[in-house]
Amino acid sequence: MTRRQGNARHLPGLWLLLFVTGASLAAPRAREPAAPNSDWLHVGGDAGGSRYSPLDQINRKNVWRLERAWTWQHGDLERFPEQQPYAGFHATPILLPAEAGGALVLCTPFNRLVALDPETGKERWGFDPQVRFSQSPARLKCLGVSYWRDSKAVPNAACAHRIFSGTSDRRLLAVDAITGTPCAGFGDNGQVDVTPLIAAGALAPADPWGVQFSAPPVLVNDVLVIGHINNMKNLAARAPSGEIRAFDARTGKFRWSFDPVPRNPADPQAGTWTPESLANTGGGNAWSLLSVDVKRDLVFVPTSSASPNWFGGTRPGDNRYANSVVALRGSTGKVVWHFQTVHHDVWDWDTPAQPMLVDIPKGGRRIPAVVVLTKQSLVFVLNRDTGVPLFPVEERPVPTDGIAGDVLSKTQPFPVKPPPLMKTRLTPDDAWGLTFWDQNQCRDLIASARHGEIFTPPSEQGWIMFPGSAGGMNWGGGAFDPARNLLVTNLAQIGLYLKLMPRDTVAATSGFDPRRGAPMGPPGIIEGTPWAVEQRILLGPTMMPCTSPPWSTLVGVDLAAGEIRWSVPLGTIDKLAPIPMPPLRWGAPVAGGPIVTAGGITLVGSTADARLRAYNTETGAEIWSTPLPSSAHANPMTYAVNGRQYVVIAAGSHMFINPKTIDDYLVAYALPGEYLRRQPQAGAKALDSGRASVP
Repeated sequence: MTRRQGNARHLPGLWLLLFVTGASLAAPRAREPAAPNSDWLHVGGDAGGSRYSPLDQINRKNVWRLERAWTWQHGDLERFPEQQPYAGFHATPILLPAEAGGALVLCTPFNRLVALDPETGKERWGFDPQVRFSQSPARLKCLGVSYWRDSKAVPNAACAHRIFSGTSDRRLLAVDAITGTPCAGFGDNGQVDVTPLIAAGALAPADPWGVQFSAPPVLVNDVLVIGHINNMKNLAARAPSGEIRAFDARTGKFRWSFDPVPRNPADPQAGTWTPESLANTGGGNAWSLLSVDVKRDLVFVPTSSASPNWFGGTRPGDNRYANSVVALRGSTGKVVWHFQTVHHDVWDWDTPAQPMLVDIPKGGRRIPAVVVLTKQSLVFVLNRDTGVPLFPVEERPVPTDGIAGDVLSKTQPFPVKPPPLMKTRLTPDDAWGLTFWDQNQCRDLIASARHGEIFTPPSEQGWIMFPGSAGGMNWGGGAFDPARNLLVTNLAQIGLYLKLMPRDTVAATSGFDPRRGAPMGPPGIIEGTPWAVEQRILLGPTMMPCTSPPWSTLVGVDLAAGEIRWSVPLGTIDKLAPIPMPPLRWGAPVAGGPIVTAGGITLVGSTADARLRAYNTETGAEIWSTPLPSSAHANPMTYAVNGRQYVVIAAGSHMFINPKTIDDYLVAYALPGEYLRRQPQAGAKALDSGRASVP
C-alpha cells in the first residue's frame, strides 16, 4: 500500500466535539520475536481499563529526551477520499504476546485490521473487510481490537490466537493474530453479520441503519460481548434497542442478549416502566468500552440514556437500567447488580467511560472496586461484587419543573466523595469574554435561558447545561496509578445552550440528517414526541466560550481519601482562537484520555492543539510536550520490546474539532538508543539527573 507523506497541518478548529460524543493480505506465519518486557493486551491496558503500565524506563526525569522512533500512516484516506470528512482515527493499538506473534495490532476508521512490527512500525499483515459505506452511518471510527487465546486449540493451530473487531456496518470479525487470515470456523468464514439479529430484536422493525460498532468487543472466558453506537437515539423515541449481545468466541454462534430497557416481565426492573414505554422505548445502549473481570465471570456495561434524548414524556419513571453501570454474568447475561448515575435522563448524560476495575484501600484492606466516570463530572466508586458505593451517595433534591408532559425525578444521586471535578453551576455573573462586548453578549445569552445548578430542566425558553452533554468526562476515561491510589482524567469545561420548541415550528425532512438537532446544526424533530430541539455551544460573538478558562483540565483524584489532589489546564488555544494569540494554557477541546506509568508520568494527547504531553502524576505539573503531525484524539499506549520502552498514539484529528485536518498518523516515541546504552539499567534505578522540565 502506498503511504502518504503527510504534512504537519494545524488549522483552527471548532469547539464542537465537546458536545457531540474483504480480502486478506496475509503473510506467512511469522517467526516469534524476542519476548516483550511488557504487553498492552487491551485497549484499556488491561481488561479492567486501568490504563496503567508498570514500565518505568521512561520517567519524569528523562521524558524530555523522548524522540520520534517511527511513524506509520494507514493510507485508507487515499483509497476513499470521499469518506475523509467522516473518518476518525482514534484507535489505541494492543501489543500481542510473543506466542501470538508479538505484533502491534489496531484498526483503521475503515475497519481494516493491521499488524505492525512494534520496533519499526512496518506492516506485517492487513485484513480488509471491505466495509459497506451504504450500510454504515456517516461517522467512521474504530477504537480498537481484542485479542483471545483459545485454550482448547493446539498451540500452533490456525486461529489458536485471534483478533476480534466490530465494523461500522455491524459485522463481527475474527482473524488469526499471526497471519491476519480469517478464522474459517467463526461465523461465515470469519465474519458474523449482526444486522439480522438487530432487525429481529426488540422494537423490530426499527431501522438498524443507525447502529454501528466502534468500541472493541470484550471476552469473558469463551464469550464475546459487544455493545454499539445508536445514532437514532438523539431524535427518535422508537430508536433501535440498546441490546448488548454475546457470541461464542470459537464459532460466532449467538449466546445471549441483555436489553437495558427491561421488556421481560420477569425482570425486577420491568415494573418500574409503563407497558407503553417498554413497547416503544429504545436506546440505553453501551457505546463506550466495556470492562471484564474474568475470575468473577462479570462484564461491566456502561449504558446510555433511553430514547429519545431531551424529552422523557414517552418513558416515565427512573428508566433503569439506562444511565447505569450494569454487572452481567458473562456466561449467561444475567444481571448481578446495577447502579444508576442519572434518573430519567433528559440531558444526554450517557455513562461515557469504560468502568475502571481497580483495588481501593479502605478499612485496612484493598477492596475490588468499579470506578464510574460521568459527564456530570461526578465519580462514583462502587464495590465490584455488590455495586454498593464505597463512599456515601446521597439522593439530593433537584428541580422538576420541566417541559409539559414530562415528569422529572425529584432527586438525583451525588457522591459525597469525591466532590465534582469541575464547577457545576453557571449564572450570568459567570459570563466571560475576550472583550467587555463579548462578555456582555454572553451574559445576556445566559440570562435569557434557564440556568443555575446541574440538572437544570429542559425548557422552551432555552436552558444552559454545564457540564454539557459531552462532559465533564467522556469516552477517553481515566487512568489509575495503584502506587498512589490516584485517578487521572481529563474534562471538558464549556457550556451548552439548548431549546425545545413545538415540532410543527420546524420543517420536516426526508431521511436521516445527523446535523439536525446536533450542536451548531439546524433544529431537529424528535420523532414520537411533540418537540424539536436546537443545540448550540455556549460561545460568544467571537466564537470563544462564554465561560472562563480553563476550558479543559487534567485532574488527579485520590481515590483512597476521595479528594481532588490537583487540577491543571490541558492544552493551549493558539491553534484554535479566531484571532492570533499566544499559546495560553487555557485548555483546548478534548477527546481521548490519559495513561499513567510506574515512571511517575501521565501521558495524554486528546487536545485540539496537536501535541502529546507528559505530566508529573504526583503533582500535575506539565514536564514535557511535543508537536504531533495532527491532533491526537485517542488514548496513548506503551510497551517495551527488546529492552526499549515505546509510547504510541494515533494522530488523525476529528471531524467535529479539526475537520480540515483529518489524517492517519500513528506515531511512536522512545528514548534515544545512545542514551539507553549509557545507562547501567533501563529503569527507575537509572534515572537521568538532567532536566525534568520542557527543554
